[in-house]
Amino acid sequence: MTQRALCILGSTGSIGTQTLEVVDELGSWSVSGLAAGRNGQMLVNQAAKYRPAFAAIGDESQAPRLRTELPAETELLSGPDGLCEMVRRSDGEMVLSAVVGSAGLKPMLTAIDAGKTVALANKETLVCAGELVMGEVAKAGTTLLPVDSEHSGLLQCLLAGRRDEVRRVMITSSGGALRDWSDAKAADAKAADALNHPTWEMGAKITIDSATLMNKVLEVIEAHWLFDLPAEQIDVVIHPQSMIHAMVEFCDGSIIAQMAAPDMTLPIAYALDYPNRPARNITPVNFAELGRLDFRETEGRNLDTMQLAWDVIRLGGCSGAVLNGANEQAVEAFLAGKIRFGQIVATVRTVLDEWTCGDCGHTTFAPGEAMTLDAIVAADAWSRTRTRALLGVETE
Repeated sequence: MTQRALCILGSTGSIGTQTLEVVDELGSWSVSGLAAGRNGQMLVNQAAKYRPAFAAIGDESQAPRLRTELPAETELLSGPDGLCEMVRRSDGEMVLSAVVGSAGLKPMLTAIDAGKTVALANKETLVCAGELVMGEVAKAGTTLLPVDSEHSGLLQCLLAGRRDEVRRVMITSSGGALRDWSDAKAADAKAADALNHPTWEMGAKITIDSATLMNKVLEVIEAHWLFDLPAEQIDVVIHPQSMIHAMVEFCDGSIIAQMAAPDMTLPIAYALDYPNRPARNITPVNFAELGRLDFRETEGRNLDTMQLAWDVIRLGGCSGAVLNGANEQAVEAFLAGKIRFGQIVATVRTVLDEWTCGDCGHTTFAPGEAMTLDAIVAADAWSRTRTRALLGVETE
């Protein structure tokens, strides 16, 4: 079997490690590059097993030590541009981007410019720069494949009909760790409460996003860009069992749902083998044991949160970068014990509203203006600075 080469950005995180499990399972991929932010020791361990041509570490202070511990055939790249250089120089035909937050944007744009297929597990990239990214994908003539379970589900469901036959799409949400808490009680939830997800095992930031439903805000915006859907065609429904990941309703009333046990290796494997489905040894779903599937509307604090998605789609421009930067800073402050849970979404709303009204004092990234990378960076920087000021937390 001829193996294809894969470059993994964020290899030491949850999605990255599960991608390597899928690589082991499928046997059709070799690993040409591995990149981590700060977990140097795990990066060394991964490189020892997969022997990539390149490894990259974001934390430059670890570079001298890692160079002595990596395999001789693995070249270490480091610092903010290390990931981009690895993407440019590796022979990987696919780049899987699982870098958390807006840090994944430049490496992804580099991969697209190089004509590589991109498997995207980073919501923030399209939230911040969907217009720019999708324009570059079209220009390069390459392919962008979703790895999120919801967007992978939408991709699969949309195969059932023509795009002009689609009435609406639905993304499901587990509701997060606080889904059964009242709005008043949730406002004072502790980090340990919000991190106690009932279904998925994920990193801290995305688990908090699940509890606030900001992850669904990001996913709605991502779906808008991935599938060229207007805001009014994208719905979100709470589904505690997390068995149905996405649904598409067609013009004749038919609804096609993508259903599977909650396991991120499924969308990863689907992206790696697309457009084929890899044969996998999985435990079949026992529907009799499952018994029931429940659905709830988004209401109360969840509906207030979801409104942010529709607003960003309507505003366009760099509004997604403003929203994402504010959310990342607010979540960081919450996890550090500096603010209440109820302040996260409220702060994001305040920052987005200030930017929309022009109170930011910048004119280079006004709503409706054509998006550039410089404008995105400026919007992100302003948003983070403003969020820290509003929260009274220490500035960088």
